[in-house]
Amino acid sequence: MSSKSDDVGRAERAREMNSKTASVLSGVNLYLGRQAEGIFRYIIEQTLYFLFGWIPSIVGIGIRAIFYRLILQMRGWTAIENGVRLRYANYIRLENGVYLDQNVYLHASPNGIEIGENTIVMNGSVLHVYNFRKLPHSGIKIGRDSLVGEYSIIRGQGGVVIGDRVYTSPYTQIIAVNHVFDDPEIPFIHQGITAEGIVIEDDVWIGSGAIITDGVRIGKGSVVAAGAVVTKDVPAHSVVGGIPARVLRMVGEKVPSEFKKPIYFSTGELEL
Repeated sequence: MSSKSDDVGRAERAREMNSKTASVLSGVNLYLGRQAEGIFRYIIEQTLYFLFGWIPSIVGIGIRAIFYRLILQMRGWTAIENGVRLRYANYIRLENGVYLDQNVYLHASPNGIEIGENTIVMNGSVLHVYNFRKLPHSGIKIGRDSLVGEYSIIRGQGGVVIGDRVYTSPYTQIIAVNHVFDDPEIPFIHQGITAEGIVIEDDVWIGSGAIITDGVRIGKGSVVAAGAVVTKDVPAHSVVGGIPARVLRMVGEKVPSEFKKPIYFSTGELEL
């Protein structure tokens, strides 16, 4: 009787151990699936970050410009500050002259992140494709001579395409995804998402704290005021603001003199 009881106990312990092992392995696989394209890539990328990612100043920038070519798609010379976090690095493409400031986070889970020539990504910004649902149009593409302001967030599940000479001010959010919440009886996390994508054409300026929602196209030469929430397409060469954003005026329309502010140029000249 005792022997049979011992056998049952051992079988239960074995099942419990197998269950715990399976749970640990599942957690490890989930973690690795969020970090890199396989264990081999993960080891290589993490080793390079450990060896070179912390080195400050121009010395670190120079070292990373050489060794990060082993894991990134880099064309020409780029400047990557210390403390920059990269995930799925083989899906990140940086053109010549790109600058990644400290504490920038690029997560390029397929279909990747592309940053054009001479574009600057400022301190604390997050560019996250976040394509764990394997959406076909995901990705983030930024053109040349653009700037992503401090602590801005770009989420690219539906695809984000940003043109040339686009400036975003600090704390802007460009979010190409939205949750469905039509059925009050079902938790929203089980109702799926929409991911239509966002397009921002050339020569656009987005003010501090502005939010661009999924499915929006912002036309060339437009200005989005600080704090605006853009939920609809923005015509080219327009100034929009408010919640939700609406057209305030067209670029080039005469502004009353009492609203004019002094304009400073890099030459030190002043225009009124």
